[in-house]
Amino acid sequence: MENALQIRGWRQDRTWSHRAEVSGHAETLSGAVGAARRNRVLEDQLATLRREHDDLRRTMYEGAQVQRKLCGPRIFRREPFEIASEIFPVRHLSGDFTSVFELDPDLVFAIGDIAGKDLSAGMWFTHVVGMVRQQMEALGDPAAALSAINRNLLTTHLELPLTTVLVGRLNLQTGEVTHCSAGHPPALVFRNDGHVESLREGGPVLGVLAGACFVNGQTTLRSGDTLLGYSDGIAECQNENGAEFGAERLAAAAQISPSSSASDTLFSVLGAAEDFAGSQSRQDDMALIVVRRADE
Repeated sequence: MENALQIRGWRQDRTWSHRAEVSGHAETLSGAVGAARRNRVLEDQLATLRREHDDLRRTMYEGAQVQRKLCGPRIFRREPFEIASEIFPVRHLSGDFTSVFELDPDLVFAIGDIAGKDLSAGMWFTHVVGMVRQQMEALGDPAAALSAINRNLLTTHLELPLTTVLVGRLNLQTGEVTHCSAGHPPALVFRNDGHVESLREGGPVLGVLAGACFVNGQTTLRSGDTLLGYSDGIAECQNENGAEFGAERLAAAAQISPSSSASDTLFSVLGAAEDFAGSQSRQDDMALIVVRRADE
């Protein structure tokens, strides 16, 4: 009888052990299935994020291409003048802009800087570039156009980014330039005889002061002269030691061969700024515009 009880107990122990073992395998299998299901969910989520990231990059790239088209031709020639311009965003979209267009019988050029970088500044880019063209076509006068743009920005009642603009109207027959700066770094005129002039006439930054006053300046580009407009991202470009490129280095880089083209001057300045920065990453967008009257 005792042996029978022992055998029965042994069988029960084995049964419980077997059930526990089976239960343990089932739990392990269930855990593995659950883990696999969670992994598939995570993989699907990651794939979705990758697609969204790729779509965002493509959208930003397309936006950057639209900006370049709005800036007008990179090279514009109307004998004896050549205009070269370019924007260099620090990320995808630029807060800096250039604009070149004909205003019969003259030529209008502009360069500007909208504070901020990438998407926020890029959203204002189209609005400001459009206003420059609209107001110049309507009024024809740089100071009057900037006054109108200033009023327009203030009436939006939005929190505006600081915006600086330099606008010039070039008479293709005489070489006379009527120019006005709204808080933008002064354009430089490099004379054929080696002298350098700074164009400082204008008024304050746009969108800040109601009733701000803007005044025009006048200069004339003669044979062999070059006008250079730039955004502060060039002058404030820093190297590894925290030193800035500065207006003096910029001017030195622009004074290359007297026979150089507008494009030569533009890339000389850009190359000098990049060499100065070395391995230091840029912190701001850059823009350049060069107007050159060929030697006659």
